[in-house]
Amino acid sequence: MPRPRKWRKVCCLPTVNLFGPLNTPIYHDHFITMTVDEYETIRLIDLEGFNQEECAKYMNIARTTVQGIYNDARKKLAESLVYGKVLRIEGGEYMLCDGIEKSCNCGGCPKHKRFRNSMEKEKK
Repeated sequence: MPRPRKWRKVCCLPTVNLFGPLNTPIYHDHFITMTVDEYETIRLIDLEGFNQEECAKYMNIARTTVQGIYNDARKKLAESLVYGKVLRIEGGEYMLCDGIEKSCNCGGCPKHKRFRNSMEKEKK
């Protein structure tokens, strides 16, 4: 019996989930689908500056799993840029962070910033 997959913790869904060339017609076969967990590894590693180990800890998965997800995501980004394909972000095996747990500390989405600010005001 195969081992059950772990849900990957994701801070929040992307506000924009469709990217692509503006000057070409869009055909059905010109789409690349990036999963939400692949998007999250790109966000954490490339934008937030996490290393793969920190990213793995944040997402509650193994570092080697992060490495595989990250490599797949980078390949999809490159394919979209080089071949002019539309990149769509959807699906995957993820669980949204509720913003309340103390281990989150992501600070990446407005929901968490609002939550922290309201908690700090209550303490004063």
